[in-house]
Amino acid sequence: MDLTNKRAVVIGLGLTGRATARFLARRGVPMTLTDERPEALAGDSLADLTALGADLTVAPYGPEALAGADLVIPSPGVPPTQPILREALQRGIPVLSELELAGRFLATPLVAITGTNGKTTVTTLIGEILRAAGKKVFVGGNIGAPLIGYSDGPQEADWAVVEVSTFQLQWAQTFHPRIALLLNVTSDHLDYHGSFEAYRRAKASIFACQESGDRAILNGDDSAAAALMGRLAAATECFSTVRSVPRGIHLAGERLVHVTPEGEESYPLAMIRLPGRHNVENVMAAILAARACGCAPDAIAQAVSDFRGIAHRIEYVAARKGVHYYDDSKGTNVGAVVRAIESFSQPVVLLLGGRDKEGDFETLIPLLRERVRTMILFGEAREKINARIGGTVETEITPTLEAAVAKAAAVASPGNIVLLSPGCASFDAYTGYAQRGDHFQALVAAEVKRG
Repeated sequence: MDLTNKRAVVIGLGLTGRATARFLARRGVPMTLTDERPEALAGDSLADLTALGADLTVAPYGPEALAGADLVIPSPGVPPTQPILREALQRGIPVLSELELAGRFLATPLVAITGTNGKTTVTTLIGEILRAAGKKVFVGGNIGAPLIGYSDGPQEADWAVVEVSTFQLQWAQTFHPRIALLLNVTSDHLDYHGSFEAYRRAKASIFACQESGDRAILNGDDSAAAALMGRLAAATECFSTVRSVPRGIHLAGERLVHVTPEGEESYPLAMIRLPGRHNVENVMAAILAARACGCAPDAIAQAVSDFRGIAHRIEYVAARKGVHYYDDSKGTNVGAVVRAIESFSQPVVLLLGGRDKEGDFETLIPLLRERVRTMILFGEAREKINARIGGTVETEITPTLEAAVAKAAAVASPGNIVLLSPGCASFDAYTGYAQRGDHFQALVAAEVKRG
C-alpha cells in the first residue's frame, strides 16, 4: 500500500489508535487525530508521537476532522453509525480498520481467530502450542498488542496469531489469513451491527480473501459456521463434539480423533484441564490450527495439558463456607453466560448485569430453571434484564457489583457456585471487563477475610 501524499484521519486514541498513529508517523504520513474524549488529545498525551516527528493535527470529534483526508482509520469500538464515519463514506473517503492496514504491510503468515465466544482462549492456546513446538510467534490483535505494532517492526516471528473482532472485520477489504477460524456465532453486538444477519456476515468475512492453499476451520456444531461448509475457497476442516467428521476433529469417547487425508491421530480428552464442553471445542479448534502450522502431536498434547486458561474467563477465585466463587467477567454476551453456567453441575448463584448490548436474555430461561438457584442483577441494565427474565428463578436486584457480591455471600449455601458471568459490557462502571473482574476478585477476597 502506497501511503505517499496521503493524509490519514485516526479516530480514537486508545491502544489501537495510538499504535496506528505511531505506524503512520514512522512513515511520514501527515495525520489528523480525533477522539470523543478530549483528555486523550490534551497536554503531553501525544508526546510519543511528537518525539517521532509526527506531522499531526488535532481536530474536534466530528465530520470537520475529515478536512483534507485521503484515508480514515477508526478504532474498533467506533460504530459505523457515527456521523464522522457516515460522512467519510458519503464523500467516498476510504475507511480501513487497523487490521486491514496492518495486513497490507504484513510479511508473516497469519492465523486469525474470530467467534462470539472462545476466541481469546483459542488465540492464547494456539500461541502456547506454537511456542511449545519451538516456533517464534506473535500473539495479539483484539486481545492485546495490536497487529499494526507487529507490522511496524522487524516481523521476526514464524507465525502471527491474532484474535479478530467484527469491529475490525467491519472495515477489512483485503485481509488474508493463511489459517482462519470461526468458532461460533451467537447474538452479540447488535447495538453496533444493527442486526444478527449483519453480525453474521461480518464474522464470515474473515474467509473472504482466502485461496485454495489456505486453511479454514469451522465449528461443525454451530449452525452459522457449519453453513459455510463447501462454500469457501480454502481447504476446510471442522470440529464437533457430537458427531464424527470426514475431515477435521471430533470427540469419540475419551479421545479427540483428528481425521486427515493421511489417516487418523488421536489425543486424550483427559489432557484438557479447563471445565466445560465449550473448552473441548476450543481445544479442538486450536489443535486443527496448530497442526496446520506444522506442530507435532506430542508438542500439542503437552501444551494443552499445561494450559490453565485465561484471566476472567471462568477463573476460580476462592472458597468461603463451602461456596466456590468464579470470575467470568469476560462473559459479556448471553452466549458466554450459557457456556459458563453449563460448566457446573452444582447449583449456581448468578451475578448478571452491566451495560446491555441488546442481548437476547430470554434464551437463558431454560438454563436458569435447570441450573441457577438465585439470580442477582446489578448495574445499569439490572431493571431491563429484570423486566425480561426476572422471576424465572429467585431474583435479587442490586445497584452495584459490590452489593451483588454481598448479597451472593448472604444467600449462597454450601455446595453452591457463585458465578460472575455478567452477559453485558462493563462500561457502566469500569474501564473494561478486566477491571470489573479484578474488583470482583477483591470483593470476594474481602468476604473470605471476614470469614
